[in-house]
Amino acid sequence: MILAGDIGGTSTRLALFDDEPTEPAAFEVYASRAHAGLEEMVRDFLRHHPANVESASFGVAGPVRDGRVETTNLAWPVDGSSLAPALGLGRVSLLNDLEANARGIEALGPDDFEALNDGDPGATGNAAVVSAGTGLGQAGMYWDERRYRVFATEGGHTDFAPQNELEEDLRRFLAAEYRHVSYERVCSGMGLVNIYRFLRERGAPDLDGVEISRRALDESDQTCVRALDAMVSIYGAQAGNVALTLMATGGVYLGGGIAPKILPKLQEGRFMDAFVDKGRFGELLGRIPVRVILNDKTALLGAALAARETLMEVKS
Repeated sequence: MILAGDIGGTSTRLALFDDEPTEPAAFEVYASRAHAGLEEMVRDFLRHHPANVESASFGVAGPVRDGRVETTNLAWPVDGSSLAPALGLGRVSLLNDLEANARGIEALGPDDFEALNDGDPGATGNAAVVSAGTGLGQAGMYWDERRYRVFATEGGHTDFAPQNELEEDLRRFLAAEYRHVSYERVCSGMGLVNIYRFLRERGAPDLDGVEISRRALDESDQTCVRALDAMVSIYGAQAGNVALTLMATGGVYLGGGIAPKILPKLQEGRFMDAFVDKGRFGELLGRIPVRVILNDKTALLGAALAARETLMEVKS
């Protein structure tokens, strides 16, 4: 059996797969901050779902360096060298969560996507994944004329570039608090809260991202509507930036937990307007397919595919 995990700042998903990862044989979701670390969750998972684990791989929210991940969005580090003996394995693979997200796309079918822009029929070339969730993750997919080669980035932490006066005022507001204002600060769960804090009137209640989204989608709070509209525009602008940076003519995929939940807002047109608003390259961007990933197990499938690859290497 293959053990795969999708480790995020908010939740951790663990699953067992057969050698051909499609549907999990067992699946659990844990609140990341309610546990002392990944090893504790893995032990609990296998206690409830005993299995002979032959290979394991985990997608983790943060840069993987020397088999270890430490990031501010996780309450604890993840170390592959300590996980391996706990599982009785010689090696455990750690991937950046967006690398896992991008790898998982090959396991999806047509019903797992919703198109925001159809783009050119049969579009080929590099592709990209831009995922707004707890943070803002980005990954590239290099097309080598035969298959996609996935690589992780930390592009969500690049400097936020305001597109209008409102966004410039937002940047100044956040710079006074954070000094460095990245795209993650304005395009993520925390980003939506930051935009709402900037827009709200004195005495307005504190709201989390889920409540802001709910009030925006049902149009019961105009400040929430403005906040979500601003984030959608920023999301589109940054996705367009990534498309140009990677020359992602093969497509841009929106992953993470936020995009499927705010799909009606993404479909209104504000996202694509910002995506193509790149001067002389607007026409090129308009030919790029843009799709929302609807399957919330995509990163988990990607981690499972990485574990299967490791298992095949060992067996060969």
